[in-house]
Amino acid sequence: MKRVEIPSRFFFSTPPAPCPYLDNKMERKIVTLLAGEDPDHLHNALSLAGFRRSQDLAYRPACEGCNACIPIRVQTRHFSASRSQRRVWSKNRDLNAAEKPAYATEEHFALFQKYLKARHSDGGMADMDFGDYQAMVEDSPVRSQLVEFRRNDGSLYAVCLTDLMDDGLSLVYSYYDPVEEKRSPGSYIILWHILQARYLAMPYVYLGYWISESQKMAYKKKFRPVEILTKEGWQLLTS
Repeated sequence: MKRVEIPSRFFFSTPPAPCPYLDNKMERKIVTLLAGEDPDHLHNALSLAGFRRSQDLAYRPACEGCNACIPIRVQTRHFSASRSQRRVWSKNRDLNAAEKPAYATEEHFALFQKYLKARHSDGGMADMDFGDYQAMVEDSPVRSQLVEFRRNDGSLYAVCLTDLMDDGLSLVYSYYDPVEEKRSPGSYIILWHILQARYLAMPYVYLGYWISESQKMAYKKKFRPVEILTKEGWQLLTS
């Protein structure tokens, strides 16, 4: 296993809180500040060790008695779309994608609120105001961008906050117009990033955490081949 070198730094533990994915579970995270002379290098090193980014912090689950959250990434070079994924791509062929600087706009925020109201009305992000959203998008010490997806009439379909790393693209947060649910916009956003990473000769697309017991997370393992982070390092998921 290749050793991941992480510079010496301070890590902190968050207080226990109800798990948003598994019933009757409590979540706890370890976090550290993405700071220093080269935050991009630190971000890459921590991502290889299973950390994710939120604003200027890197975090990883550290829940007592639970290891359900497993870091997962797609191998872009060997990715082969399934029949259902090809149908998703076809359903969304009318969309136009554009990579933008990571700046919050009122248009984006309106879609973000619409998405949360329809999909996560009881979640911890439901009461975010524009300032909170702006911080989520703009408070990044690393290379980040927004990818806009628009219909042919120019209306906003979806947005994804994406980090650009040395070895791939990392999907930080995506949201979409909930009226388009039948077009599987979440899967389409991932497919677009896989193809974009392949175009940029990046070997991976990082999808955050996969939880086998959670229906909300089950879709992530469908983008084969995928690797998960184990005690022995990143390994191909075969089941």
